[in-house]
Formats: sequence, C-alpha cells, structure tokens
Amino acid sequence: MTIEDKLLEIATYTLPAIITGGVAFVMLHKFFRNEENKRKFELLRENQQQGLPIRLQAYERVVLYLERINPINLMMRVEPSGLDAPNYATFLIHNIQTEYEHNLSQQIYLTADCWEIVMKAKNSIITQIRQTSINGEVKTGDELRTFLLTELTQTESASAVAISFIKEELKRVF
Repeated sequence: MTIEDKLLEIATYTLPAIITGGVAFVMLHKFFRNEENKRKFELLRENQQQGLPIRLQAYERVVLYLERINPINLMMRVEPSGLDAPNYATFLIHNIQTEYEHNLSQQIYLTADCWEIVMKAKNSIITQIRQTSINGEVKTGDELRTFLLTELTQTESASAVAISFIKEELKRVF
C-alpha cells in the first residue's frame, strides 16, 4: 500500500464523517436557536398577560383624570365660595395640578404620544382658565365660572379631545 492509497482510504472514512458531523452541528444549532426563540416568545407572552391589566388600568386612570379636569366637571365639583376671579382660577388650577400629581406615574404605561396629548390637554385647560380670569371681563369667581361654562358648551374641551385620542390608541394597541 502506498501513501496515496492510505490517504484515499482515510479520506473515504473521514469525509463522510465530517459531512455528517457538519449536518448534525447545523441541525442542532437550528434546534437550539428555535428552542431559545420559543422560550423568549413564551416569556414575552407571559409578560404581556401580566402587564396588560396594568396598562389598561393606567389608561382608565388617565381617562378618569381627564374627566376630572374637564373644566365643566371641575367647576361643578369646585365651588367659587366667594373668591374673586384670579383666586378662583388659581384654586381650579391647583386642583388640576393635584390631580395631575396623583396620576403622574401612569405615563410609564402609556405611549409617548398619548402622554403628550394628556399634557397638552392639561396645559390647554390651565391656559384657558388663566386667560379668562385675567382678561378683565370677569371679576368674581361666580362670573368666571359662568363665563367658562358658557364658553365651553360651545366648543369641545381639550380633555374630550384627549379622551378621543386615547380611545383610538386603545383600538390600535389592543
């Protein structure tokens, strides 16, 4: 036997073994990757099942917040009690800020766009109350309340727009 014959004999045994080993390696690699993806998917699904109620509760709380700061609801809940217009406006804004601080943590569970809309609604309502109180037409808290209620019955409030946005987002997300 020559060296070429021995090399050919070694090659005939080694080459199929290398091919079989390579195929086995690729198959095992794909199998383990598939199993890892399954585990990741199961973990993600489990997290979503646990997180979904919390997220829905956050959306509910933000809608409740927006309803509470809706100027019509706010002024029905907070009486002027003989205050002048600027003080009544400050009292209303303080109530809005207090409600906001109670719901600040909900932004974790909302999308960035949704939280931005909530912030814009809050700021718009505050601006509307502040501008109406300092425009000079109203002097007392009762006049401010009447003026704002009359004005708001003719237009859609910022909180109603924000609630509509949240409802649409919930339809898309869930």
